[in-house]
Formats: sequence, C-alpha cells, structure tokens
Amino acid sequence: MRKLYYASGFVLLSDTVCEAVLDYAHALAEVGKSDVVQVPALSDEGARGETTMLIGPASQLFAAPALDRAVDLEDDDIVATMRLKIARLRPPNPQVEEQDPVTDHYGDWPGTGTEL
Repeated sequence: MRKLYYASGFVLLSDTVCEAVLDYAHALAEVGKSDVVQVPALSDEGARGETTMLIGPASQLFAAPALDRAVDLEDDDIVATMRLKIARLRPPNPQVEEQDPVTDHYGDWPGTGTEL
C-alpha cells in the first residue's frame, strides 16, 4: 500500500495502482497533456471509495510507503487502461532486426551448407 500525495493531502492506493498513476502522470507530462483518472482508494480519514484526480504536466505527485490496512484496492482493469493510455502517448519504437549487409546481398560463402 502506498500514500499518494496530491494537492494538500494524500490517498492510500495499492502499490500497482499507485505505480500506474505515477507512470501515467509522467507520460502525460512528457507530451504536455492532462487527464482525469478515477481509482479505488482510501482517503486520509480511512474511507474507501473512488478518488478522482486531474493529472498532467503541473501535477506534483509523490508516493511513500504506508501501513497495510488490509483493504483490497487492486483494480487490474484501471491499471491496464492507464498502461494502454501510456503506450498511446509514446511514439512507436520499431525494432530493427540485425542484418548482415554482405550476407543479405550475396548469400553465404560457398561450402557453408547454404550456397547460392
């Protein structure tokens, strides 16, 4: 469980939800955008519910460990949605196969079993 400090207070989030929120806020800041997210949380008073946050370039967020309150705050769907949004914000990163220009052009040397 983590305390996510936001504005003038904090909310308690599961580790995975907190990490996804921070990663998403970082990705939004990189492209100068903002978004509203709603995540399961405990308030600083200990009330369980949904927390709605505006995150983006001006967000000043930080997280710290918190005592486990034995409350399930995991939400795989919300984490997956934020990860998908992060991926959409980042430019594609094509993977290039390593190629040998000589072999690709001329083929293997004679006698290696893969002659032209």
